[in-house]
Amino acid sequence: MRAIWDFNTKDPFSILGLHPLNTDRGVKTVIRAYQPQASFIRGESCDGEFEFDFMKLGNTGFFEAILDKEYEPFFYNLIIKQDDGNEYTLTDPYAFLPVLSDFDRHLISSGTHYELYRKLGANLVEHQGFKGVHFAVWAPNAHAVSVVGSFNSWDGRRHQMRMLGSTGIWEIFIPNIGEGELYRFEIHGADGNLHVKVDPLAKLSEVRPATASITTHLDGYEWGDDLYMTTHWATKVFGSPMNIYEVHAGSWRRDPANPDRFLNWDELAETLIPYLKEMGYTHVEFLPLAEHPLDESWGYQVTGYYSPTSRYGTPDQFRHFVDLCHQNEIGVIVDWVPAHFPKDAHALGRFDGTACYEHADPRQGEHPHWGTYIFNLGRNEVKNFLIANAMYWLKEFHCDGLRVDAVASMLYLDYGKGPGQWVPNKDGGNINYDTLEFLKHLNSIMGRLTPHAILIAEESTSFPSITRPPEQGGLGFHYKWNMGWMNDFLSYIQHEPIHRKYHHNQLTFSMVYAYSENFIQVFSHDEVVHGKGSMLGKMPGDNWQKFANLRLTYAFQYAHPGKKLNFMGNDFGQFREWNEKRSLDWHLISWDSHGKLLQMMKVLNHLYKENAPFWEIDHYYTGFEWIWCDDADNSIVSFVRKDDHGNQILCVFNFTPVVRNDYRLGAPTRGKWKEIFNTDASMFGGSNVGNFGEVWTQDIPWQNRQWSLNIKLPPLAAVYFRLER
Repeated sequence: MRAIWDFNTKDPFSILGLHPLNTDRGVKTVIRAYQPQASFIRGESCDGEFEFDFMKLGNTGFFEAILDKEYEPFFYNLIIKQDDGNEYTLTDPYAFLPVLSDFDRHLISSGTHYELYRKLGANLVEHQGFKGVHFAVWAPNAHAVSVVGSFNSWDGRRHQMRMLGSTGIWEIFIPNIGEGELYRFEIHGADGNLHVKVDPLAKLSEVRPATASITTHLDGYEWGDDLYMTTHWATKVFGSPMNIYEVHAGSWRRDPANPDRFLNWDELAETLIPYLKEMGYTHVEFLPLAEHPLDESWGYQVTGYYSPTSRYGTPDQFRHFVDLCHQNEIGVIVDWVPAHFPKDAHALGRFDGTACYEHADPRQGEHPHWGTYIFNLGRNEVKNFLIANAMYWLKEFHCDGLRVDAVASMLYLDYGKGPGQWVPNKDGGNINYDTLEFLKHLNSIMGRLTPHAILIAEESTSFPSITRPPEQGGLGFHYKWNMGWMNDFLSYIQHEPIHRKYHHNQLTFSMVYAYSENFIQVFSHDEVVHGKGSMLGKMPGDNWQKFANLRLTYAFQYAHPGKKLNFMGNDFGQFREWNEKRSLDWHLISWDSHGKLLQMMKVLNHLYKENAPFWEIDHYYTGFEWIWCDDADNSIVSFVRKDDHGNQILCVFNFTPVVRNDYRLGAPTRGKWKEIFNTDASMFGGSNVGNFGEVWTQDIPWQNRQWSLNIKLPPLAAVYFRLER
């Protein structure tokens, strides 16, 4: 009893609840309760057959009832009267057996319980004939744990939990409570301090700045995307169009009547989904949607990995949004952050008074630049927490994929650290072997259990085999962001056209390694913040040249091998840098230049989707052929994209403001080449220089080819020609 009084016990069930009592008249029954707020307690069996009184044991808060009844387990209610006269009834949680099975405990300890979220956290269940909430939390070094909430007046003495063997898991089943209860865990830590923590596996949280976890259901939403889910598989994406629109849900649009209010998922569905469909995007990718306290973190410092942020509504509202996307043939990708987590006192850090989720050694467990903790991926329970979390977003919300953030920081032990700030691996190197094993495990199990899902790595170094399958020695991602191409191209395009000939290799070098990984060509949110300027702002020249350069930029991105991604606002040429605190500047599309740029992007998106040479052989050299890449003096490059059926599209790019009349190119195939796209078209804001819709090959050998084309190249423009068969 003293241990319960001191909040220092791992098994309050050994004292509280119903127990056998040996007497000289046989084995009778004793029931003990710890209710410090009570002045009087009366008991009654749940079947209503008998009642009994409790005796208060001094001022300890303990009550005891000895029943002149042969011991046999039964369920009973406590009718509690407080000093203030308030009276209420509860079914004693200490009368129940554990909910978690031995098999569950084994899977969790081995790191392979892929539906961990159905066992830990707060789950609405029916247990031993009673409906209620099962609370379970991993806190292996805690001296005691209790759940506190609106159902017990946030009194940590009243629902003390038991540890299940040596698993480090604490649990309690509280009958007759349901959805909408606020709660936290109160932990007597190994450091001797009391820690009040949110549930690491909470499925719903309060809207920031409040932090409490909230009980909610997992099941019950009726999906309408069965056809989509059975026909869209990750392996099919390689030979399919993939054009991603990257979105920060809180700033795509705001409420015009109240710009400080976020739109909820229902409101976003009314505007964002029609926009995606009309513009021709195949996928939408959201910056992290898990709960986070700081708007300015954009979601990348997560405190609630299993809790879709309440900023935008409920989990079911998000499910409905995804459902509607799928019914409109739009995939949904979510950014996921397994690399690090913030040090907020209510979250994962020092969870039980020790380094639970993170490494204890700060050289291994902290990012000095980011001020965050690093997950200890050598620990089974931590790996299980993260892998099950990935599974949660893919299975429970039908997400089509995850973009894994900051993979480079996970791979290298010395990432962002100086001498003495990191610990080498067992071989003396800087590669994090635990990360390699974790990522291979993650990607292989996702391929088996969620075959519809794609996994994308944001990896900023040249670490090899990111997208090679684990069985072939790779990490198993489907795609990797092409940061090298993006950096080279943006450096190139920001040069004044007269100087570009001196940097021509920045335009062509990407094809040297284009097939070393499965790449996505990205212009992401990272390129339009922190003083980098907007995409339009990066372009040199006067206003006309800025827009011409930007049109040319997107045309080059779309023609280059690899899938595509653009951040919101890129497609209409937002002037300002992105600001998470306000809506995009949608009024700009009423301006002629911005509206015509948006129109070009719409045409380009649909053209991309409708022409297989742009995507069918994205990741193999047979889908691409240089026509001429060495015309540095004129800053012109040309190449052909091909599909598996003999279709070809010739793409020519002029990176100077000079019109090139009678420009001769070698032709890979004899015949008529139809001009299908020209960024200089007047409808896109250009000067309308072109080729009158088509050109025919001439029997003039050129550039090592039997035939050639004599074309007119518009200034700062791209032209696509399709072979007519």
